[in-house]
Amino acid sequence: MLDQLIAIIGAVVILGAYLALQRGWLGPKDRVYSVMNFVGAALLTWVAVVDRRWGFILVEGAWALLSVPGMFRRPPHAASSD
Repeated sequence: MLDQLIAIIGAVVILGAYLALQRGWLGPKDRVYSVMNFVGAALLTWVAVVDRRWGFILVEGAWALLSVPGMFRRPPHAASSD
């Protein structure tokens, strides 16, 4: 039961990030967008590991890892104009 709740939360977070991107509320370079993708994918990866679902571990684990650089990227407006 707890695994299902965690999976639903993870899916909702990822879908929320996608909705925000599509509506223009977030951009693909926004840190919040990357954090939402990381958190959602990490939760789904954890559930996949518990269930030993190797295909889902690969997909969700890669999704989480690919979100990491965006969480630490400097925002475009913070770039120096020197």
